[in-house]
Amino acid sequence: MLLDSLLNEPSALIVVGGTLLGTALRCGPSELRVTLAALIGVVSRRFSATLARADLAAQVNEIRRDGLLRANPRRSGDAEFDDATDALISRRSVPALIERHEAHKARRTAQADIAVGTLAQAAELAPVFGLAGTLISLSQLPAGGIARGALTGTISMAVLTTLYGLLLANLLFAPLARLVERVAAEEEAQRQDLVDWLTAQIEPICRPGSGPLITQPAARQPSLVPDMAA
Repeated sequence: MLLDSLLNEPSALIVVGGTLLGTALRCGPSELRVTLAALIGVVSRRFSATLARADLAAQVNEIRRDGLLRANPRRSGDAEFDDATDALISRRSVPALIERHEAHKARRTAQADIAVGTLAQAAELAPVFGLAGTLISLSQLPAGGIARGALTGTISMAVLTTLYGLLLANLLFAPLARLVERVAAEEEAQRQDLVDWLTAQIEPICRPGSGPLITQPAARQPSLVPDMAA
């Protein structure tokens, strides 16, 4: 099978252009921006729990040494954990940390759902525009009949538009939707594990009457027993 026989620019334009336009009209600009950001995030940056935990360890050690009252917020490189630890230190409360984490989690989940839904819409529309391209191709056949070569070209275009729609849906948009969903779920699991670890480290310090867990050596107090050599 020659590759050239599978390439047809008008068919590709009908299917790809129609799918993108239909998705844009269904979802709107804001959802398209969220979807694009999600796709860029999948290929350009991934959340690393190992790196985040290493950055947060310095903050935890400072809190354990000096207590929450004297601790200064540190930048961990992750804006969401920075915001959560800022709330922890400013309000001296583990629930404040969890509250910020849950707020960020809700926002991330909503954005992932939007991206997955947009890509699912595109996967749904691609076969539809493949069928539309097939009908458009067949509609060009004249009622009085045409030459055999022209008929072959028309049938080829009709078949290719259907093929393009199926390939676009099942080899591009549906896998991308699943990829965004899988990456979002993995990130949420890593972030939750890190929050659980951070909570376990900080919670004992936030209990009433608790102080720094690591204290400096106490200065030697003068003896109350008289010096017999004096």
